[in-house]
Amino acid sequence: MEISDFIEILNDIAPQEIAEDFDEKRIGLVVEGKKDIQKVACALDATEYTVSKAASENADILIVHHTPIWEPITKVSGRHKKILQAALASNLNIFVMHTNFDHADSGINYALGHLLELKNIKPMSLGIIGDCSLDIQEISSLLGGNLRIYGNLIKTERIAVVGGSGFDPLLIQEAENAGVDAFLSAELKHSVFLSSSVPLIESTHYALESVGMKLLSDKMGWIYIDDRPLLKTII
Repeated sequence: MEISDFIEILNDIAPQEIAEDFDEKRIGLVVEGKKDIQKVACALDATEYTVSKAASENADILIVHHTPIWEPITKVSGRHKKILQAALASNLNIFVMHTNFDHADSGINYALGHLLELKNIKPMSLGIIGDCSLDIQEISSLLGGNLRIYGNLIKTERIAVVGGSGFDPLLIQEAENAGVDAFLSAELKHSVFLSSSVPLIESTHYALESVGMKLLSDKMGWIYIDDRPLLKTII
């Protein structure tokens, strides 16, 4: 398939116009490679490991959630050098689906809702709210453990879920107004916890977003590259 035709498929899944303004010029095809797409790989991040793994799998394109180049660069060295060197050497395309995939009907937050078996789902400004039949231990198990709970968590019958770094006071207030029992996201700041009247459940950025790329690859029959071996355990 021609790369232009394949990109149309990706834009149908997550239209670029629904991305947040700060994603301008940071999504879409960020590294250009082969013109013919036969084999596709997905990962949360474009790292030296995931790019090299995609190349070893003979993938023609690697679809990721986070762009490997966030700020404009004036020189290619260090981490950027390793990633770009691996991609260019194998003529691998890298395509980014970031906040457009967060907002998409089949994107990151949808995948979280699917994983947690949420019902009666309603969209938030950036996330979803749904009825949950799972208790906190079951939620923890599905997300790989290591949850932190802030506040007096009594029940999880209706929860707000925001993939990635979603502990924003305005979002928390939006969830509170909707009558949630808890708010689940990642990377909580102490000041946000102190200002919240809603119990907060903190998972990891990886646990909440990798599920979206995994579900995408499963649905489309693409290769999923799990880069969790790169994570270090703190003892």
